[in-house]
Amino acid sequence: MPDFPILDAHVHLWDPEHFRIPWLDDTELLNRRYGLQEYQQYTQGVSVEGMVYVEVDVDPHYALAEAKWAAEQAAKDSRLLGIVAHAPLEFGERVRAYLDTLVQISPLIKGVRRLLQSEADSAYGLRPDFVRGVQLLAEYQLSFDICVRHGQLSSMVELVCACPETTFILDHIGKPDIQGHILEPWYDDIKALAAFSNVVCKISGLVTEADHEHWQIEDLAPYVSHVIASFGEDRVLFGGDWPVVLETTSYPRWVEALDVVTADLSVVAKRKLWNENARHVYLL
Repeated sequence: MPDFPILDAHVHLWDPEHFRIPWLDDTELLNRRYGLQEYQQYTQGVSVEGMVYVEVDVDPHYALAEAKWAAEQAAKDSRLLGIVAHAPLEFGERVRAYLDTLVQISPLIKGVRRLLQSEADSAYGLRPDFVRGVQLLAEYQLSFDICVRHGQLSSMVELVCACPETTFILDHIGKPDIQGHILEPWYDDIKALAAFSNVVCKISGLVTEADHEHWQIEDLAPYVSHVIASFGEDRVLFGGDWPVVLETTSYPRWVEALDVVTADLSVVAKRKLWNENARHVYLL
């Protein structure tokens, strides 16, 4: 385990009895309350001094209410330092009204995530209105969390190129096929994204993309190594992806696995990965 307190840049909290969260219907393990109390319980043994809440794909009718609820959770646990909220960026210029309302909810609103991973159109993120919506985030000092599957990464290179003023955080290292031990074309797409200085990479969600029953630390190593080599020690940050991580392993085991994979990093680089980079990227 890291021998210093960490900052988890990717935490989900939810209660399906409070908000409608359709995607939870088909997953018995996750279709229950996972709040601050549960997070404290499941992270025992890991010193977490800060966290960033990331939107949980509620029914869009609840999106603004979710952001408000997340801010209320911060009043209960001072470790919740930032919120990445949903916003309908596909509305282009018309998303301004939404963003105006969103940022008024709390100064903890630091970024936006509009999920693209389930869009049938792999180039959905390149639609003109969507691109314009992402560009507008820079005016509000909001970052954009990219959440796509590996087959969509090439289109994200084009999106980033069109939005030079926006800060991008690639979630889950772009969801490569770790279970299949496949590196290409993910390998080259990561290098292409890393060429843009306004893109950082969140080392999170790896075990979810690995063999859920039989993954080993060595399965993760080539992916982590490539991300760190591509982005450098200043542009990588840790994410726990709790409670989704529970589908595959425990929170402490994921932390321990990443700690082992990154054991050769310098003490300075480790502190950046586990804590300091998240503070910088999300303006915490």
